[in-house]
Amino acid sequence: MAAEPRDGGFEKEKEEEEAAAERAELLRDRFRLSVISIANAEAEKVVMGISEPVVACIADLAFKYTEQLAKDVELFAQHAGRKSVNMEDVILSAHRNDHLAGLLRSFSQELKGKEPQTERKRKKSSKSDDKALAS
Repeated sequence: MAAEPRDGGFEKEKEEEEAAAERAELLRDRFRLSVISIANAEAEKVVMGISEPVVACIADLAFKYTEQLAKDVELFAQHAGRKSVNMEDVILSAHRNDHLAGLLRSFSQELKGKEPQTERKRKKSSKSDDKALAS
């Protein structure tokens, strides 16, 4: 029976890191292409020319902003003792921009309005409550 090499775990970890880096690069490229498409469409709406370097700069700034936003909302959730981010964390991230915070609150309310209503469980009444209701 042959023993596994000691660095086998290290190689597996390295492969996982490389795969994660490839996924991150793919997502970055998709995000960047989406921003470029949006910037070009918005420029066309107002009949304005926009140079390629400016569009590339906008895409890079948008990606960097989004990365920072993701880190912020994750920290807000951790501070609140949660393992996942919720809408309140996103709204909190916009605390310096009143207009954006208002839009996010409105959007959150719209989403809550579209959620199916769940019935709340009724508390079990105690025997003394039952007797009071019966009399």
